[in-house]
Amino acid sequence: MLAGLVLLAACSGTVKTGGEGDALVRARHLWREAAETPRKDIAARSWMRCAVAAYRALESDQAAQQTTAQAIADSCTHELLGYLLDQEPALWRPRTLSVAGEPLRVVFRDLPNSLYDGPIALVRADEVTIPAVMGERYTSPGFGVPMVGWQAQCHDRPICALDPPDGITRALTAWIEPGKDGTAELVVAGTRQRTQITIGQREVPLATDFSAAYAALFDRTRINRLAVWNLIGGRQFALRAGLYLLEDYDPAKTPVIMVHGLGRSPMVWARLTNLIDGSPELRARYQVWHIIYPTNTPVLLNRLNVQRMMDRAWRLLDSDGTAPARRDMVLIGHSMGGVISRLLVSDSGNVIWNAVFDVPASELQGSAADIAQVESLFRFRAYPGVTRAIFLASPHLGSPTADSFLGRLALRFVHAHAPELDALHRVAQDNREHENPLLAADYLHKGLTSISTLRATQPVSHAAQALMPVPGVRYYTFAGDLAGSDPPSDGYVPLKSALIPGATSTTVVDSDHKLYLNEEVLAKILEILRQP
Repeated sequence: MLAGLVLLAACSGTVKTGGEGDALVRARHLWREAAETPRKDIAARSWMRCAVAAYRALESDQAAQQTTAQAIADSCTHELLGYLLDQEPALWRPRTLSVAGEPLRVVFRDLPNSLYDGPIALVRADEVTIPAVMGERYTSPGFGVPMVGWQAQCHDRPICALDPPDGITRALTAWIEPGKDGTAELVVAGTRQRTQITIGQREVPLATDFSAAYAALFDRTRINRLAVWNLIGGRQFALRAGLYLLEDYDPAKTPVIMVHGLGRSPMVWARLTNLIDGSPELRARYQVWHIIYPTNTPVLLNRLNVQRMMDRAWRLLDSDGTAPARRDMVLIGHSMGGVISRLLVSDSGNVIWNAVFDVPASELQGSAADIAQVESLFRFRAYPGVTRAIFLASPHLGSPTADSFLGRLALRFVHAHAPELDALHRVAQDNREHENPLLAADYLHKGLTSISTLRATQPVSHAAQALMPVPGVRYYTFAGDLAGSDPPSDGYVPLKSALIPGATSTTVVDSDHKLYLNEEVLAKILEILRQP
């Protein structure tokens, strides 16, 4: 609305001519001309000329003229981009286009490293719908037109494994400026790398839409459906398992590693991710990483898998272990993801091993490889570098839902297959006399899946409940207590299971299990992240 009023004033007022004043007069004239031209290609050429003239007018040292010139430049660029994105191929490279016979040079500047290889799909950010689950659209005013760039996941380098399977989306900004040879240039720049540009004698901030890039990725993915299908044996979700970066890695920014729950996907973190990226303070301090793991497998195997994902990421990003980011990580887990996160910041000692076998590993029969696999499941240390952990609606003491009718029904359909589980079965078979008989009976009747290992009475899970975050890790618990629930719970996780001793803070809200959508919970998480 404000831009429209500025343009209306710009096209009806007068200005002192001479130098930049002449450029502003010309920009106004071209703006009117383009708006009144029926032929789209001729109008596009006028929009291009208008943007160039307005850019020249921006070099003025008169504040009022600068405001008008910027409004006209942005409007003309916006209209030109609408035409070009309809006419040009879906994927863009630096090259020279023809707009009604007049050249327009496409220039990429300061693009994120992840977008430098290969062509880029471009879309205006205002054409990307922000889904309701993400909340608000967060923008920063300035010069240029906010854009989103998309590129398919690469596969030719190890680092490609950290890009989301549905592709790379990044926030960009586009504008028109006159080239040194007089040819108009359409500049497309990365706005995390370049937050402002120099025009004349002043620094001008660039306009950015911080929500559109993630929303574009959200729109492309089918991962929520795959997550549910994974529980009953679907393989596509498991093939996507990994740790994924939503922006280019920054060794100075603290990673916030988000771990989803049973039958869910990283999409549950849409609102929290958007809130972090929408805050200038938090955006400057943190980088969001999402975990995808197959949720049909037992909790301890999930812990091991997430540990391996983090290990792999750090080998690729910081092989010498010197980056500040490596020494200051935040884990946020929902439901089973919170249990996994607690185990990631705990030392197991012999607690879990003794719940499985009554002799040390050295006395077990079986192949060395199988016994090593089993040890990796049941013996572990707190992950180095994690300084804070946030648990949302996490069944640290198990969930009665796993023993309910629905839980028993789920046990008939939820299946898990993994090399580590095969190794465990072989080792257990070769060492029946040393295996916990209660555990053997439990495996026989309940199986070994994520559902069975969330039962409070499951011997290994019962032992793991005693493991608490190591000293030096600040942890925060959040729980839902639905009004009228008896005993108190969020409908799935009892209040007494979600709350554990020693937490830096405990927050209980009137909510169901989806605490990742609760405004009070989200506000508290942001408050925690703002702390030193």
